[in-house]
Amino acid sequence: MNPITKARNLKGKVVLVRVDFNVPIKKKKVVDDTRLVASLPTIEYLVAKGAKVVLMTHIGRPEGKTVASLKVDPVVERVSELLKKKVKKLETGNWPTFAKATAGEKFRLKIVKEIEKMRPGQVAMMENMRFSKEEAKDTGMLSQELATLGDVFVLDGFAVSHRASASVSGIPKYIKGYAGKLLATEIVGLTKVLHNPNTPFVAILGGAKMETKIPVMKHLVERADAVLIGGGIVNTYFLAKGYKVGDSLVDKEFQVDAIRYCKRKNVIKPVDVVVGTKEGKKVRVVRIKKTPHEICKKGEAIFDIGPETLLLYAKHIKEAKTLVWNGAMGYFEKKPYDVATLTVARLVASRSKGPAFGVIGGGETLQAMDMVGMTDDIDLVSTGGGAMLEFLAGKTLPGIYALQREL
Repeated sequence: MNPITKARNLKGKVVLVRVDFNVPIKKKKVVDDTRLVASLPTIEYLVAKGAKVVLMTHIGRPEGKTVASLKVDPVVERVSELLKKKVKKLETGNWPTFAKATAGEKFRLKIVKEIEKMRPGQVAMMENMRFSKEEAKDTGMLSQELATLGDVFVLDGFAVSHRASASVSGIPKYIKGYAGKLLATEIVGLTKVLHNPNTPFVAILGGAKMETKIPVMKHLVERADAVLIGGGIVNTYFLAKGYKVGDSLVDKEFQVDAIRYCKRKNVIKPVDVVVGTKEGKKVRVVRIKKTPHEICKKGEAIFDIGPETLLLYAKHIKEAKTLVWNGAMGYFEKKPYDVATLTVARLVASRSKGPAFGVIGGGETLQAMDMVGMTDDIDLVSTGGGAMLEFLAGKTLPGIYALQREL
């Protein structure tokens, strides 16, 4: 894969840049600009080289329809502020297929003319890519027609690199593709974790979605010295072993997988848990016995790992030389079930950038780290939760694979 820094003679060339600016918007304002800031180094590099920079992103899930609340205008405004220069919006209607005559061809020609008018170093942004029905699964001619608009393609949105979309893996089938600075940083960091980690290598997996965590567990149990588990993985494991878990969040489809991977010696399981009601009442700590028993009853659930488990996990984290964390330990959005997740956040951050190489990813994980105010202490904050998990599971990501092909 070629990084964009290896591209030559970019001055005056049209560079199509697929970013992930799928950010929260309220009252026509960007609420969290973290992802915008993350791609600034790539954009600023291209601007400095005199390229005509055309940004492409999606926002939300409009499913091929024009949705007023999901237009890119607030993002264009915020990127303009961050770059301290005006970013032009390229109107593309509701993204009819460019190859078609009539409306589609008119939009294509209009965009071509607008791009031709751009000066070297100028930045523009297209409308929400998912307003097109052809974007999501790269159907039809959209990727080919988009490719005709540019000279070079750059993928900088690691968070969408696991999507086989027209604007992600489709365009580099037709024009030369490069990795943006953000994408390259994430791949280098995650590759180091997978193939050359300093040991002890400790992975921390939690959260609710078993279907995304099981493939990662399958891959990491062969590589990590310790895998510390929480959230839905723990609950499903206890259920599969015959414990009564009340109304705890479980995924019955993955009980066999939970036992298969959690029984490994390097998978460290809770020795106690915090149970109670969703409102945060009737909270108590329950020790886990070797023989299956009632952990909690109907109306109650497991909402966090317990204090003894936290001490056990802390011991592993403090000895780690490589740390990967994805997924909360429990229902951290509600007190008092936030204790373990926020403590793990502090421990991971304190160990990173020095004693250990620390990597975190996933919405919940980033939110927890932000709550303790220690995000800047992490070596690599992955912008893509789903993409990070698929990468760590050893899967081929379509966006990255597309950049490795020779035209």
